[in-house]
Amino acid sequence: MDLSPGIRREPAPDLDAVGQDDELVARIRAEIRDAGPMTFARFMELALYDPAGGYYRDATARPGWSGDFMTASEAHPIFGHAIARQLEEVWVRLDRPTTFVVREYGAGTGALAVAILRGLSADRSGLAEAIRYEPVEIDPRRIEALAARLAAAGFGDRIGRPASVEPVEGAVIANEVLDALPVHRVGIRDGVLAERFVAHDGERFVDAWGPPSTPALAARLATEEIALAEGSSAEIALALDGWIAAAAAGLGRGLLLLIDYGAPAAELYDPVRRRDGTLRAYLRQRVHADPYIHVGHQDLTAHVDFTAVERAAAAAGLETLGLTTQAEFLVGVGTEDLLRAAQADPGTTIADYLVLRSTLMRMLDPAAMGRFRVMAFARRWPAGAMLSGLSYRVPPRP
Repeated sequence: MDLSPGIRREPAPDLDAVGQDDELVARIRAEIRDAGPMTFARFMELALYDPAGGYYRDATARPGWSGDFMTASEAHPIFGHAIARQLEEVWVRLDRPTTFVVREYGAGTGALAVAILRGLSADRSGLAEAIRYEPVEIDPRRIEALAARLAAAGFGDRIGRPASVEPVEGAVIANEVLDALPVHRVGIRDGVLAERFVAHDGERFVDAWGPPSTPALAARLATEEIALAEGSSAEIALALDGWIAAAAAGLGRGLLLLIDYGAPAAELYDPVRRRDGTLRAYLRQRVHADPYIHVGHQDLTAHVDFTAVERAAAAAGLETLGLTTQAEFLVGVGTEDLLRAAQADPGTTIADYLVLRSTLMRMLDPAAMGRFRVMAFARRWPAGAMLSGLSYRVPPRP
């Protein structure tokens, strides 16, 4: 039985019944047959983003209680309300522009968008009238469903579509997006850097070690001064640089806010704690380490290299404002005030309050969602201006 954070109990799902996308598997096998073993980055790209069968190409967004994994924005609207407070502060720092664009990558079901907009309305923020919300999703059907959800919530006039390449004034947000970028899998074998490719043995996909497919892999490790241990495995997301460059190009003035699980390079590639890498598969609220089953029907992720993110942001002309944990960020923007306000609200039932409190505790728990990292970057940011989300630090233990 699975006990979620004080909220409900669910029977364990039958994962064997999930199966795989047979047509997608056949296409991957054909590519391997014709061109030889493929990089894991290519395999991950097809498994997640193939137009005809990739995991993220389904019309239905994947997070939520009925999906494969849970994000903070799906867990409770208080997360979006907290983000709304940070966005309002950014809007004020930018001298309250008449139009403030919030462009969310991986907008999914629209849970974060609705919570942000409702939070601004509840706070009677001036940003509620200035905001234009631009969801970005890989499948246009999800955008249509999200637009319908916003309209049903009374925010149909707030949604916009990224219609041009003109940089906007506002904020770009990505909550648990970077962890799903394709990664190369590498390791040290017989004292030299090798890459773990994907082959097929006639029955299933298998690992096949070989020389690195590109010198960029060794260059990334050298730049970050990382020395992997013999027999180790690790992941390198070369796609980070392009993603950050594209997201930054759409920001003329304002904030880039990234929320994900990961670590700076020295911690991420720790030869003891991370010897086997961080690649994981998510399916029906379960996590496992086999990327070669349930192809097209399960999520694949790897921890984010925040050193690489910061370097890519600098290359894109962004200023680093700070790195913190999700727990510290949420305390900094005032979630404790939101909790007290909900408790004092006559319309809040005991059940509602208990759900809110238990979910918030999980978001703050350093052993759960609280360990996620929040990175903030900016372009044309007012000199010396601080963000409340970066202002709090957990006191050191005595």
